[in-house]
Parts: sequence; C-alpha cells; structure tokens
Amino acid sequence: MNLSQFSKRDIFKLLSCKGDDILNLMMGGSSKREGSVITFSKNIFIPLTEVCRNTCGYCTFRKDPEQLGNHLLMQLPEIISNIKKSEKYGCKEALFTFGERSDEIKDVKNLLDRLGFGNMSEYLYHVCEETLKKTGLLPHSNPGVMSRKELKMLKEVNSSMGMMLENSNPRLMETEAHKKSPGKNPWLRIQTIENAGKLKIPFTTGILIGIGETLEERAESLLELRRIQNKYGHIQEIIIQNFRSKPGIPMENHPEPSLLEILKTVAVAKIIFPDVSIQVPPNLNRETTQMFILAGADDWGGVSPISKDYVNPEAPWPEIDELKQLTVEAGFSMKERLPVYPQFINSEFLNENILKKIESMDLNK
Repeated sequence: MNLSQFSKRDIFKLLSCKGDDILNLMMGGSSKREGSVITFSKNIFIPLTEVCRNTCGYCTFRKDPEQLGNHLLMQLPEIISNIKKSEKYGCKEALFTFGERSDEIKDVKNLLDRLGFGNMSEYLYHVCEETLKKTGLLPHSNPGVMSRKELKMLKEVNSSMGMMLENSNPRLMETEAHKKSPGKNPWLRIQTIENAGKLKIPFTTGILIGIGETLEERAESLLELRRIQNKYGHIQEIIIQNFRSKPGIPMENHPEPSLLEILKTVAVAKIIFPDVSIQVPPNLNRETTQMFILAGADDWGGVSPISKDYVNPEAPWPEIDELKQLTVEAGFSMKERLPVYPQFINSEFLNENILKKIESMDLNK
C-alpha cells in the first residue's frame, strides 16, 4: 500500500486485530525493517531544570521551585564536568531537556536574568555551544514547544532535536492527562514539529499510548505524523512510549496499556513508517522488550551508562551489555549510532560546525 493511501479505517482495523492476526501484524511490522541491526545512542541525560509550566497527570519529572531550592537550574560548570565524565564511558550524545517554558515561572526567569539570559532557549543555546567547544559530545535537545525563531537558533548548535507529539486529538486536553498542561495542545506541538521540518532539523517524535486515548485517536496521531513526514522528510525516529503508573501521580490508578496493545502499535507504526526508525524505551518494558523488536522496532533510543532517566527515575536503563545480550538472543545484532541518523549527516540538515564535529569524532571508540 502506498504510504499516502493509509486511512484511519485501515490503521484502526490493524490496531483492533485479534488472535493469529496479531502474529501476522507483528510479522508485517518486522518485514519492514532493513536488516537485523538494532541501533542505540550512548548518552548522558542532563535536565537543565525540572520546573515546568505543564502539570501532566502521568508525570514525575516536574518539580515546583521550592522543591528544588538551590538546584533550580543546572549551572554550566556542573554540566560540562558531567559531560566530560561521560566521555570516559564513550558517550557521544548529550541529551538536554527541561520543563517546558520553565522561564514562565518567576523564580526561573529571575535566575536567568541574573545569569544574563533572556529565556531558556538562550540558555540552552549557550550550554549546547559550550558542549560543542569543550567536549567530544553532540547535543540533542528536547525543549518542548518552541517557536520557529527559537528552533532556527538552536539548530546551529544541535545535531538533532525532539519532542513527543503524544496525541493529535485536542479531546485529551479535557482529561486528567493534559487538563493542566497548556503545552500539550496538539496544535502547538504539530506546529513545532512542522517548523522543525521547514528548517530541516533532524527530529525525533512519537506518541504516548494508554493515557485515555481511543484506538481511533491513536490511529489519527500516527497518520498525522505520517502526513508531516511525507511533507518534510525530517523525522528520524518515532517513539512508541507506553504509560506507566507511578505512585503519587494523578493517574496512579489509571490502567496501563497491555503488552498486546503496545505490540500492535509498534507493528503498525513500522508498517506506516518503513523509512523511519521505531523505538520503544527498553527501561519501561524490561521484561518484554525483546517482543518489540520482533514486531518491527529497530532502535533502543538513548541508553546511558552514567545517568538515570530523570523522566522515569523508577525505571533504570538496562546495562548496555544486558541489552546487547537480549538483542542477540532475539536473533539481532546491536550497533551504536550518533544522535543524528546517518541519512541526515549532510549540509542540507546540519550546519558546518556540526558536520566538522562529526568528522572529528572517533566513531569506533
């Protein structure tokens, strides 16, 4: 089927399949993979601040300023020191993230003013620039909703960027998941992903399943990302992330998606996106992670040998050797990649300073 001919009905039918049709669907997803290599990026996770304007019903990352005290904003000396430590582990990706539009919070804004920065985007630019100058790692930033002007600025100092779509239907803005999260307005997120496409920024995105969306809405979200990819061709990776219940969150008693739900979504995603890597975070699915590569997933995402997953602190990353063993046992091999995928390492998508940085890197180290 032509990629432009998938309909919501087609996708809904696949997501609804049962019995042996699930096995056929998984085989269909797996058949779209090129080769038997599962990739990953060895990274260090650096949360610049955990203050966020959103209060999502499933989040444990967000903190109020009074909870952070003197650790409101990670300072440059600590950042560079941590990145240099990660070099000893062979890390090549510096993953920068922070609570969305945290500079709208007075305490963060005042601190940025004292440091000489107008907003978090300017601070992120400075941090990425210093990372390129002083360390051997490539920046990959997940700053949330951004304007086109901000994205254009940040492209200069990032090898790639990312932001989850989560879901394309505004109905979820009325649910426990997003009712206190203005930044999860799908129109804003789609606009950010499209602007990244217009600017030729290699981009990672994806959907979050199990937060109260219907199968139809899940299908709509995948098709929306397919529409964007058809138009701009800048999406390098689709993440299928499953909701996990955590103590103390508003959605603590909300049911998690079943293994079959995740498997079907992964397979469908690979069928729709044979030109894009499909990732399922292995730390969120430690016991079942091998099943996803059998359904078409072909990337483990960023795996850190030095830092925890601050977004999911209760779910430590598997050791890289353990992940390799699981991969080989399933009949695949594992290969490290950069935070920017090979097809985007050219002057159309990357600035000269990033290309020179990549040329100088020992990719076999």
